[in-house]
Amino acid sequence: MHMKKNTVITISRQYGSGGRQISRLLSEKMGVKRYDRTVVAMAAESLGAGDRLEDVLSRSYEVPKASLGAISTAQLDTVPAYNTLYKEQAHIIRSIAAEGNGAVFLGRCAEIVLAGQPEVYSFFICADDAFRTRRAGTHYGGMSLKQLNEIEEKRSNYYAFYTGKKWGDPQNFDLVINTSRIPLEQAVDLIIDYVNRVQGE
Repeated sequence: MHMKKNTVITISRQYGSGGRQISRLLSEKMGVKRYDRTVVAMAAESLGAGDRLEDVLSRSYEVPKASLGAISTAQLDTVPAYNTLYKEQAHIIRSIAAEGNGAVFLGRCAEIVLAGQPEVYSFFICADDAFRTRRAGTHYGGMSLKQLNEIEEKRSNYYAFYTGKKWGDPQNFDLVINTSRIPLEQAVDLIIDYVNRVQGE
């Protein structure tokens, strides 16, 4: 491990592909903190929302039904509470990255929030339906593939609304990794190797 101290890695994943476990293993190997739903909790606390985390989390994926276009800066001050929550999440993500101690972010549109920042590397984790179906049975309380896809669609809409970009578009990432083909531990090693190669240039 020779990564620069201020290295930040963002992980986005197809629901049921093992991305959460990859982010955990990666943060352990890097010796840095991992931020996922904790970013939502931090944002809610910062905004003084005293609700239960589960309620805040479910609201954090809400988008207006009328349109799914990116909101303009001019509209930001007049939008509902969940948009304010997104803004606060983005502020927290940028602040953590700016501390220079390195971090792993799971989801929360972090690859878009941190786009263009130095030493930020973004990866998308995906898997085929057979892998996701098996994993749903072992890690998601027996969910069906249909249920995984419904959650995926909700996240895709959220992503499109707040970023104006397409969920899973490879142009937003340094590397896309299919976990149907390799063990999760090897996917972690691939990410580390990629970053080391780029930083070694």
